[in-house]
Amino acid sequence: MDGDSSERVDRAYHHGDLRRALTDAARRLLESVDAQALSLRAVAREAGVSPAAPYHHFKDKNELLDAVARQGWVGLSEQVAAARGEGGLTSLGMAYVRFARENLALYQLMYARIRGQDSLPHGKGGEAYDLIKKQVRLHIGQAASGLDLELATFAFWCLSHGLAEMRGFPRLIELKTQIGGEDPFVRAVLEHMSVADGQKCSLSATPES
Repeated sequence: MDGDSSERVDRAYHHGDLRRALTDAARRLLESVDAQALSLRAVAREAGVSPAAPYHHFKDKNELLDAVARQGWVGLSEQVAAARGEGGLTSLGMAYVRFARENLALYQLMYARIRGQDSLPHGKGGEAYDLIKKQVRLHIGQAASGLDLELATFAFWCLSHGLAEMRGFPRLIELKTQIGGEDPFVRAVLEHMSVADGQKCSLSATPES
């Protein structure tokens, strides 16, 4: 594509469309290219725009990767929200693991971009955690302390994250075969956790002397 044609393509995007086209292009490239090796020039080429086009919306590659990661957190939140009516915490955990499985490169980028930050993304990108917390509250009871709620939510989040990270381990193949496959395995692990079974927990209780 020559310079004049490329500029015409750039102008063909409505306001905001170019930004989405670039994040979508970067997301596609991340399926085959490591984030460190990704270049804005390659993203522009994938999106079919001029090499200068990314700089209309992103000052550098890091800013673009942050935008792609935020897109991922929103997608995770939407998938978890869609599972809310399917059967409690187990369905939410399965939705989490399914998102990671179907969007592996994006999922890895999401955590890479928040490493070192104080918390998960707030706003739209952080809704998945809040949705899980609401469901945990239903399972452990309204009388549970705020500390119990936070610890139980984090425990379930870690369980889901661990399943997403470890599901490909070779030593799990035989276990999955015995249980009936990937999804039955994920469901069984989630259901074997007391918080997923709806049992009362008392994580902040003072031990008896």
